[in-house]
Amino acid sequence: MNTKKPAAPKSALAGTDTLDRGNTNTKLDSLEKFRSDATEQALRTNQGVKVADNQNTLKAGARGPSLLEDFIMREKITHFDHERIPERIVHARGTGAHGYFQAYETHSVLTKAGFLQDPHQKTPVFVRFSTVQGPRGSGDTVRDVRGFAVKFFTDEGNFDLVGNNMPVFFIQDAIKFPDFVHAVKPEPHNEIPTGGSAHDTFWDFVSLVPESAHMVMWTMSDRAIPKSLRTMQGFGVHTFRMINAEGKARFVKFHWRPAAGTCSLVWDEAQKLAGKDTDFHRRDLWESIETGDYPEWELGVQVIEEENEHAFDFDLLDPTKIIPEEVVPITPLGKMVLNRNPDNFFAETEQVAFCPGHIVPGIDFSNDPLLQGRLFSYTDTQISRLGGPNFHEIPINRPVSPFHNGQRDAQHRTTIDKGRASYEPNSIDSGWPKETPPAAQDGGFETYPERIDAAKIRQRSESFSDHFSQARLFFHSMSKHEQEHIIAAYSFELGKVEREFIRVRQVNEILANIDLELAKRVAQNLGLPVPMAGTVEVRKTSLDHSPALSQANLLSGDIKTRKVAILAANGVDGAAIDALKKALMAEGAHTKLLGPTSAPVTTADGKALPVDASMEGLPSVAFDAVFVPGGAASIKALSADGVALHYLLEAYKHLKAIALHGEAKQLLDVLKLEVDAGLIVGTDTKLFKAFFAAIGQHRVWEREPKAKAVPA
Repeated sequence: MNTKKPAAPKSALAGTDTLDRGNTNTKLDSLEKFRSDATEQALRTNQGVKVADNQNTLKAGARGPSLLEDFIMREKITHFDHERIPERIVHARGTGAHGYFQAYETHSVLTKAGFLQDPHQKTPVFVRFSTVQGPRGSGDTVRDVRGFAVKFFTDEGNFDLVGNNMPVFFIQDAIKFPDFVHAVKPEPHNEIPTGGSAHDTFWDFVSLVPESAHMVMWTMSDRAIPKSLRTMQGFGVHTFRMINAEGKARFVKFHWRPAAGTCSLVWDEAQKLAGKDTDFHRRDLWESIETGDYPEWELGVQVIEEENEHAFDFDLLDPTKIIPEEVVPITPLGKMVLNRNPDNFFAETEQVAFCPGHIVPGIDFSNDPLLQGRLFSYTDTQISRLGGPNFHEIPINRPVSPFHNGQRDAQHRTTIDKGRASYEPNSIDSGWPKETPPAAQDGGFETYPERIDAAKIRQRSESFSDHFSQARLFFHSMSKHEQEHIIAAYSFELGKVEREFIRVRQVNEILANIDLELAKRVAQNLGLPVPMAGTVEVRKTSLDHSPALSQANLLSGDIKTRKVAILAANGVDGAAIDALKKALMAEGAHTKLLGPTSAPVTTADGKALPVDASMEGLPSVAFDAVFVPGGAASIKALSADGVALHYLLEAYKHLKAIALHGEAKQLLDVLKLEVDAGLIVGTDTKLFKAFFAAIGQHRVWEREPKAKAVPA
């Protein structure tokens, strides 16, 4: 008997194994010839052409516009745009709302754009907020960039301001966009992780691409875990132009400032919310609009005269750079109010199509190489995702101004065009539709006549070469607690990276060039050798600190729309509840009464109070603050209720304001907690003033070192 073990099958790539398909033996090399290993292979196009430069789009000069003839960039972006159907490739998880924009005054000196001329005119808008990395079913509170896209339905056509809640981006040239997204998306072999960047491919990419350092710093900050969509800033990211009726052009950067202030979750809270309420952000936006707490933002621009284009120690065309507000202040233009929820999520929020190339007279582009690629990419994406070139006829995308041209037919055409001529010029239909000369009243769009005299070249301008100065500026501008959060975020994310050489490279070649103390702290947390110096000489810049970058300086100054949980059991002091509700209502804040169960609770004087939910049904992470009214029987019951005690400990751990009224002071001993600026006790309504002040500070940051030791 032959006892020799059979030889192990050869690799499928070797093409020698066979598979039994009924009576057919088919060689694996024919069945699996699509398998490809790029090891030791040259980078080529899909047509087999070797690529000499995969870092830069073909441009007219190093700082000039991108050229349509760049077949390498177009092939790469086109393939990328069509990778997912019908879900968006990026920004798949989103929510939206209707509203209006209203200018504060006439801005004719700055631009001829009609929607910025009449302070009495309300321009309809639709806004979509989104996360970047995860699919439609991912969580709202993951660490990620948030999309902030606004469609203005102006009388001159649609204007789409397609930005993010961060003012910079990971890359400088659009040709690298597919690479970045492929790196940050779930890893291709196992589709993990969903909705997060804490994995090898993302950190491998950004550690090899130093231009990403500034944006990565933003995403490791609290900006990447916003408290709500209502408390996010928004940015156009790129440098645009505004042009007035006289033809005078200026560079501008777009900014959205929330009226509710800018603030974030803490990391433990964000993680718990991802499990307890996946829809936390979209629910908050929906409920705010339904209750009449309409979210509001101020639109402003930083204005740079053309003659000052090169007056900075960075390049205006570099999308990885900001213009600090201390250098160029923001000029307010008007306000945006969101006051109506969609009637149908799919028909509106899912089918809305934003394209940076949708502009109106008075607004134009710059030669930012990332923007130049987006002008091609977004339209191409919408054609794929929405089934053809007629996506502008879907109601949510349809302009309020009429549109007439010779573009007919194609998939999903709904307009029934009259007339026999679908070309221009024509004499059959009396020449209609006709061009509108730019100089005419309400003239047609005219591209700004920028002079270009340069060689066609694939090259990055030397003015784009400083990758660390603004990342350093951002880190140094943070408050102490914000810096600690950044250190913790880098440590957490890199701790999820399997390959140590990637962690070492990120610490030594990126973080050490931003701030040596930051690099040392992260290295220690990861158990890596501590770097002694950076690898790049520190550039001297005109600004080393920008207070406008710290969220600690961006609070609203009030407690409007804040949510306070009231914990109660039978025997509660009903008068204290009534007084708090009245006082909070006067401040524009909201309360929810929570009991041990969903059953009503009875006050000390025998009155039945309906509760809004149980403490388990609405956890502390859903609120900004917690109030515990007195009542001996109620406090006795809560002191023995593990859910109630956990509720308070969790709120304490997340640095929220907590007020203990009357007998509730006894809970300090039960919980072994000490009074601080946000843990307040009292016996009368004077308690409210200190409590509201603590809520207005968003978090009790001085508590954070102690709170880390509290189990919750």
